[in-house]
Amino acid sequence: MSCARLQLLENGAWVVAFLFIHMVSMTRAAAGRARVQHIAALLMFLNMAQRAAFSSIAATEPMPARLPLTCDEAVMRPKAHGTCKRPVQKNLRWNVDQAVADNICCFNRHYAEYSGYFTSVPAYLKDINAEGSEITYYDSVTGKPLFLAPRGRSMADFKKESVAHGWPSFRDEEVIWENVRCLPNGEAVSMDGTHLGHNLPDGKGNRYCINIVSAAGNPEPEAKEL
Repeated sequence: MSCARLQLLENGAWVVAFLFIHMVSMTRAAAGRARVQHIAALLMFLNMAQRAAFSSIAATEPMPARLPLTCDEAVMRPKAHGTCKRPVQKNLRWNVDQAVADNICCFNRHYAEYSGYFTSVPAYLKDINAEGSEITYYDSVTGKPLFLAPRGRSMADFKKESVAHGWPSFRDEEVIWENVRCLPNGEAVSMDGTHLGHNLPDGKGNRYCINIVSAAGNPEPEAKEL
């Protein structure tokens, strides 16, 4: 709860206390219909003041975005190379399989690298065993950043969850939403048409299970222009 809302509630408590004292005083000083009408007017005033205050706060406090951010099928429309404008990069990071990456990224909507594939990639395992570091994951086609992890947890926690589910698993705060969207069916894609994986929520919230071959790109200087 914001400081403004807490202040409003505190002020409301003081007003209620004032009304109580005022009613006791009136009970001693007056009686009958005049007293009832006066109290009703004061209560109406209090209600109007609270409504106005809450409306003002609601207008000034930004509403958080509802995640995941979504898109429609237009993002995945056919392009020059499947759903992508071009094939995946050569020499992908961690020496992942380029043929598998190209098929999953650009000619696939439902399938994935086999469960646990990322644990067979020594260079990647070396990186996620380095506690205290963060890894930026780039689109294997465009080189645009997609994920930055771990965020809000340790690398050990990120690795443990990913191993448990079979694919690198990202949370909302680890997604670079400028470049990532989800379709209504949960498919996770890049804004450029790269298939990434799927959102499979659990008890902790959204969980984006991502093919490592889809997020093994190298950053490119011209990436923003693609």
